[in-house]
Amino acid sequence: MAESNILTFYGHSAFCITTKKGLKIWMDPWLDNPKAPENAKEDIEADLILVTHGHGDHLGNCMEMATSSATEIVAIHEIQQYLLAKGFPNVTGMNIGGTYVTKGISITMVQAVHSSSIQEGQDIFYAGEAAGFVIGLEDGTKIYHAGDTALFGDMAIIGNLYHPKVALIPIGDHYVMGPKEAAYACKLIDSKTIIPMHYGTFPALTGTVGEFERQLKAHHIEADLVVLSPGESVELD
Repeated sequence: MAESNILTFYGHSAFCITTKKGLKIWMDPWLDNPKAPENAKEDIEADLILVTHGHGDHLGNCMEMATSSATEIVAIHEIQQYLLAKGFPNVTGMNIGGTYVTKGISITMVQAVHSSSIQEGQDIFYAGEAAGFVIGLEDGTKIYHAGDTALFGDMAIIGNLYHPKVALIPIGDHYVMGPKEAAYACKLIDSKTIIPMHYGTFPALTGTVGEFERQLKAHHIEADLVVLSPGESVELD
């Protein structure tokens, strides 16, 4: 057993948690993103893959990572049905508001305000609602991956009910919250550690860490802001 849970950032919204017991939990594993480190796909072993919604920059490399039944994908019901039809052997569907426990990990699917679809060539498939996840590790540490989302008031409920220690928050603007909205979201969620994501990947994502930090200070938010470069890791304890 390791002494700490380790969170590694792979660019955009892609993260991997390696728990103290050695479990590997991937979230939105788009490892072909322009900011991903060169070695991103060298070790893609996965026990769990959590997919927040169907867009290609979040479903990402999930399909090449989950060809064995040893890897379980967790996603909203419509994405589950899509992946089962594609022949993937171990996919669990759930829906917003529910909690699922597997391999000693609790997974609560929470609201996100965003669209969701899967595109194959010119065909676009409905992929259910976009979502976020509150992940409870074996030692009780809770991480909130907000997925792609706008600011919404019920983020306060996520904070009050689940008390995530770490919040992974999109700040890029245009398709998701910008720094101003993301900082207000952090005020509602009230996590001790904030890690920005979904910024700088494309020119349209103009939100910056510098502006996010200024907005956090403007809202008198005293959480630790941890900025990870792609390939960097942080201990969650």
